[in-house]
Amino acid sequence: MSKLDTDVLIVGAGPVGLFLANECARRGIGARIIEANASQSIHSKALAIFPRTLEILDMAGLVSPFLGQANSVTAVAVLAHGRQLAHMPLAPEGTPYPFVAMVPQDVTEQLLVAQLKRAGGAVEYETRFVSASEAESVVNVMMMRQGVLTELNASFVVGCDGAHSIVRHVLDLPFEGAEYAATFMLADVDTNEALPANELQLCPHESGPIAIFPMSARRRRVVAIVDEADGGTPSLALVQRLLEERAPAGVEATALHWSSYFHIHRRQIKQMRVGRMFIAGDAAHIHSPFGGQGMNTGLHDIWNLVWKLDLAVRGHATESLLNSYTAERHPVIKEVIETTDFLTKAMGTPSKLAQSLRDTLIPVLSHLTPFQHAFVNRLSGLEVDYRGSPIIEGAGKRFFDDSLRGGQGIGSRFLLIGSSSEDDKSKAESRQLVASLSDFVELRFGDRDDTALVRPDGYVAYSTCHRTALALNSVRPLLQRQVH
Repeated sequence: MSKLDTDVLIVGAGPVGLFLANECARRGIGARIIEANASQSIHSKALAIFPRTLEILDMAGLVSPFLGQANSVTAVAVLAHGRQLAHMPLAPEGTPYPFVAMVPQDVTEQLLVAQLKRAGGAVEYETRFVSASEAESVVNVMMMRQGVLTELNASFVVGCDGAHSIVRHVLDLPFEGAEYAATFMLADVDTNEALPANELQLCPHESGPIAIFPMSARRRRVVAIVDEADGGTPSLALVQRLLEERAPAGVEATALHWSSYFHIHRRQIKQMRVGRMFIAGDAAHIHSPFGGQGMNTGLHDIWNLVWKLDLAVRGHATESLLNSYTAERHPVIKEVIETTDFLTKAMGTPSKLAQSLRDTLIPVLSHLTPFQHAFVNRLSGLEVDYRGSPIIEGAGKRFFDDSLRGGQGIGSRFLLIGSSSEDDKSKAESRQLVASLSDFVELRFGDRDDTALVRPDGYVAYSTCHRTALALNSVRPLLQRQVH
């Protein structure tokens, strides 16, 4: 048997890798995290954190510092040629986080690194993943640390190393999709206060769309499609010209903090697991920045994966459980790519007919309550479910209540939640039956009419209107497909 150096090797110390490292620390999983660069990024890059992601950070015990740094956005406006086509609230019901938290990625990384240090962990910088091979139930990894080749054995490897992932290349996983022909511009600028600090603006235009995200009352993230790159990086003058051409009247950019040109792709791998190696975040999927879904989707990958790795490290996970990572995340990611692709094309269509149709339909649809509900819940991540998963019976919807919050409420065990109104005999029977599954299931009683089996990531694996003791007849075989 090969010597084991760590349970999980995490490749890449962006937000996705850092979140996984923190979750491993919280759960007591031995982990090491390596990063090819010499330090964390100093650029703001990813910005928006949506309500379901905030719930996930809450369940992980990490949300408070993010809220302390966030600018809260509660509305989205769609404007074209000085006309407001729509104004919709971004305030979903049934969540303690009815807003989008704007936190620059460099701040996100600083917060996650600080928390990892408090938990006794550290990022191993200037350490590059080179290759890996699996044998004897371990992954043998070759790494280059400051020019010196070194070897490490891990139970599992998770590639969180971005769009140009070396882990993905080593696994020879095709990154299927296409590149957008357009050139995109991103700029973080100081502005006047012509726009509300709690509202983001989407501005379709025949020359290309522009999106304006409020980082604070006087700072904005501007994302736009441009004809071609003008110089090495976008200038303040270019940003102002685009704002005058496409944004609401009166917006002035007064200072430039960071800017970049980039090309984007819509790509996805079909297989997110190969043996003991997994892929997450931009290494597994990339898409248009319109919609602000990139980092959120990657953090959701980790939240889906980490409890399965937790059980695997302890020797309890079945192959079905580990395979469910791809089965569950792939269709969710596919939908994100399709949604952001549609949004990008609809906002920037050069067709006069399509523009006219868009500008006519948006005001009508945006006033319809069902449309608003669908728009907000899709953007917020609250409607994500795992219906059709091989380890779920039923709709697989999100579950969240106060008992799951704060980092102590949910760990590596399933929660069987019954009704507190059950009689004492039924509760005793339930406790007796769950005792035989105590390694995997915790019994709770709450103010509800049904019985639900909630997974360690806060999604419902099974629910029934029957009392808890009877529900276990169905719960037991469902669990046997996942744990042993």
